[in-house]
Amino acid sequence: MIKRTRRLRVNNLVRDIVRENTLSENDLIFPLFVVEGENIKEEISSLDGNYHWSIDRLEEIINEVVESGVKGIILFGIPNHKDCVGSEAYSDEGIVQKAIRKIKEITDELLIITDICMCQYTDHGHCGILENDYVDNDKTLEKLKEIAVSHARAGAHMVAPSDMMDGRVLAIREALDEEGFKNVSIMSYSAKYASAFYGPFREAAHSTPSFGDRKTYQMDPGNRKEAFVEVENDLLEGADIIMVKPALSYLDIIRDVRERIDVPVAAYSVSGEFAMVKAAAKAGLVDEKKIAMEMLLSMKRAGADIIITYYALDAAKWIKEK
Repeated sequence: MIKRTRRLRVNNLVRDIVRENTLSENDLIFPLFVVEGENIKEEISSLDGNYHWSIDRLEEIINEVVESGVKGIILFGIPNHKDCVGSEAYSDEGIVQKAIRKIKEITDELLIITDICMCQYTDHGHCGILENDYVDNDKTLEKLKEIAVSHARAGAHMVAPSDMMDGRVLAIREALDEEGFKNVSIMSYSAKYASAFYGPFREAAHSTPSFGDRKTYQMDPGNRKEAFVEVENDLLEGADIIMVKPALSYLDIIRDVRERIDVPVAAYSVSGEFAMVKAAAKAGLVDEKKIAMEMLLSMKRAGADIIITYYALDAAKWIKEK
């Protein structure tokens, strides 16, 4: 007897009914870059269709995000002033802090997540405090606590440490709790690999290291089991959401994490993934909408509950068009 599995593929109606995984605008988070200055909406050359926004122009993009149905944004700030200790990162008048306050004036319908790191704010481009050209873990933790508290004070709903220092989740959780921000949650970049896929982001965030690389704190792409060591540590330290970054080349890690933990799993579909599709589409080699949606669906199928993507607004529109 032939097993006729094609019966469940004969038309859209049956395919829609039996589909195991679907995408929703509720799954998506949109990365947003804010800069100092006035009347700035400047396209990011490495991230086609994404922009640097000044505070006074934020209403335009925030309204667009709300209207799309996307429920959250993750903020990245690019300051005018950089120094060896990244002081603008934890200033109450820092670019992200000002952006948070402005967004909360515009709407109460968006989850405001903030990236917690120092690379955009240091004059050397590394993610922490240097001691003899090596990032000092514990000195960096003190600064990360200050950054997280300053973001919470400004009104952030969730903080997302991306620095990959040991013990950062516990340090941030304790600092937030001590300052009365017990309801500010933590989405930890738990399995963050030292990836070549970050290139376009580093141009967008002006965060390329002035020397060396980040391999002493970000994970080796060859390691799989180590990812769960990082995830388990972050859960024990108080992370509310676990993130895997990048997404597309690390779907196995997303699946491993999803099968072993019960908290929400986020995947960051990074700048290099986005830029490759854009370039291929411009060259006429792929259908941009179809391939972007297939990529995002693969992340959902692998086990991601949340997807951070530069395609968030387009994807939300495409989902509605279906």
